[in-house]
Amino acid sequence: MSAVPMEKLEQLVERWKVVQTELSSGPDQEIFVALSREFAALDPIVSEINKYLSALEEIKGLEEVIAESGDDADMAAMAADELEALKADLPEMEQKIRIMLLPKDEADARSAMLELRAGTGGDEAALFAGNLFNMYQRYADAQGWKIEVISSSESAVGGFKEIIANVAGQGVFARLKYESGVHRVQRVPETESGGRIHTSAATVAVLPEAEEVDIEIEEKDLRVDVFRASGPGGQSVNTTDSAVRITHIPTGIVVSQQDEKSQHKNRAKAMKVLRSRLYDAERQRVDSERAAERRGQIGSGDRSQRIRTYNYPQGRVTDHRINLTLHKLEQTLAGEALDEIIDALITEDQANQLAAMDNVAG
Repeated sequence: MSAVPMEKLEQLVERWKVVQTELSSGPDQEIFVALSREFAALDPIVSEINKYLSALEEIKGLEEVIAESGDDADMAAMAADELEALKADLPEMEQKIRIMLLPKDEADARSAMLELRAGTGGDEAALFAGNLFNMYQRYADAQGWKIEVISSSESAVGGFKEIIANVAGQGVFARLKYESGVHRVQRVPETESGGRIHTSAATVAVLPEAEEVDIEIEEKDLRVDVFRASGPGGQSVNTTDSAVRITHIPTGIVVSQQDEKSQHKNRAKAMKVLRSRLYDAERQRVDSERAAERRGQIGSGDRSQRIRTYNYPQGRVTDHRINLTLHKLEQTLAGEALDEIIDALITEDQANQLAAMDNVAG
């Protein structure tokens, strides 16, 4: 592993000192907010850098003690033991700093739009989409995040043909972005009398939530249609034209919303979804232009990629991107073991980025 870039570390420590000084000088509110955000980003890495620099200083001091110990064998032995222990800690410290120096995805701290759609498999696929949504709901609860359903289309047998929800909280996108793709289930459907295992699928899309300042949507680019909301089987659930369908003409993206009784509320929710889809499309475009190799990376957000299989007869979950298999199907669907999979995906993603950095440096 290559050494950490000392010049870069010194620059970060200096910048941290400057920001700290400027904060204490009582700047106006706007500057104070910007500096506070920068300080919050710098503080954890500077803390690790200071530990690392302190360890290097100790190593230098112990090497001097050994060199000057002369006939004092006990002193030399004690210093040598301490030196060995400190040097053994260095690689872990360096790796931690290198990971913290990796380019940050500015969307990581955001809330997210979670979209699930039943794929191949008919009713069974809709039931599986419902299972997945329950998994994310339990996971969000455990993380202290809040889930709000934006729109849903339930299947006649249960589950969802489609469900869109907003997951609000700190760092939601950083963890859930690895869930984008095709999830596959292998199990015996309750309606199957012969006991045959069926394979069904559901598609998950995780989009960073966009603010109005991120995406400018002009009214002339929108076609807004209003219609009467209907429930399952075509039954009317509303006597007014409150449902809204918004088409973004330049991209052809269509968003429908009918869950609210108010046309105004349905439009607001539809615009929230549209904004996130446009923001995500722009991110995908910029990323693919910036690095063609990103298509092969974990977390590329490719919705057509089969990423995970949930095998009920064997009680296992396999993530195909990193060849990880856990015999913890129930715990995963309960949202409890999902962290284990996401942590492994993040670690692999970081390793890929570090390897790419080393190749560039080399």
